[in-house]
Amino acid sequence: MIGTDTPNVTSITVGACLSLTGRYERFGSQAAQALTIMTSFDDIEVLIEDDQSDPQALTAGIRRLAGRCDVLLGPYSTQLMRTASNLAAEHDWLLWNHGGSGDDIEESHPGHIISVPTPTRHYSGPFLRWLRRRTTPAPLRIITGKGSFARQVAAGALAEAGLHELEAEHLEAQHLMPELTSVPWDLFSAGTFEADVEIVRRAQQLRKPPRTICSVAAGVHDFADEVRNVVDIFGVGQWFPGSSPQPGLGPSEDEFIARYVSRFGSMPSYPAVQAAATVALATHCVRTAGTSSRQAAWDVATSLATSTLFGRFRIDPATGRQLEHEPVLVRWTHSGLRLAPE
Repeated sequence: MIGTDTPNVTSITVGACLSLTGRYERFGSQAAQALTIMTSFDDIEVLIEDDQSDPQALTAGIRRLAGRCDVLLGPYSTQLMRTASNLAAEHDWLLWNHGGSGDDIEESHPGHIISVPTPTRHYSGPFLRWLRRRTTPAPLRIITGKGSFARQVAAGALAEAGLHELEAEHLEAQHLMPELTSVPWDLFSAGTFEADVEIVRRAQQLRKPPRTICSVAAGVHDFADEVRNVVDIFGVGQWFPGSSPQPGLGPSEDEFIARYVSRFGSMPSYPAVQAAATVALATHCVRTAGTSSRQAAWDVATSLATSTLFGRFRIDPATGRQLEHEPVLVRWTHSGLRLAPE
């Protein structure tokens, strides 16, 4: 079990607290479905607790899981992962982070948190590089909802804009929108899924709507259910079909997608794929270490440079922060969501 010697690591028990109900249900449920699919590729048992999108329920659930599993996965959401990471440090667990990309989380507890996703600060990079190369310059408004995730995305976007010599300012959603200008402008938005969707809706209704829109929320298929006109809106995601090469560990993208679609009848979005990749990485580390003890698995993970169906993996050995994985830029077309060349 977590933090103990495991004589037989052929069959591994994976535990995860995921939001099967509540505000993060749309993403937590996809992650849970992905773990189910991973049992068809490997000799693993999956235990899932519903964290109800609530820190208190998460705390109770993850404590129940820790004594019953060899690999412990964190929840989906930066807010919930912050709670989980503190518990991991308090109880000397090794927690695999697939769903909380906040910069503070990825570096919060060295030796206890291994992060698979791209840190929040890098979310804007693909879109701003596209702006710089493909269009004439225009003011960039970075408009975000509340919370640390949105603030960290905005801080990263401002820094990235400076590197590309783009004129940029950060506004919070309550100050929306820049009706005061008659010149073309571009929008980059972030927040909770619901807040991000609302920013895009309001921007589209302005007398002078943005020339170009990129929304973090637009990186998942559910976005089209919430926004009426999605064509030509850019999204940023941790993964999109066709973005990953043949993996070094775990199933290929094509294999995973085929089984996921066959089982659930829909395409997975990146919350599912990042959870699947995390299982492949974590089980490899436990088997290589020959034990589920925290330090042994950490040592294997910090020396690992590989790839999965999610993309590249390498962490900072001092902090556990993800170094190699890159976000992807996507664009809505009349035929759906597609990869957008930078």
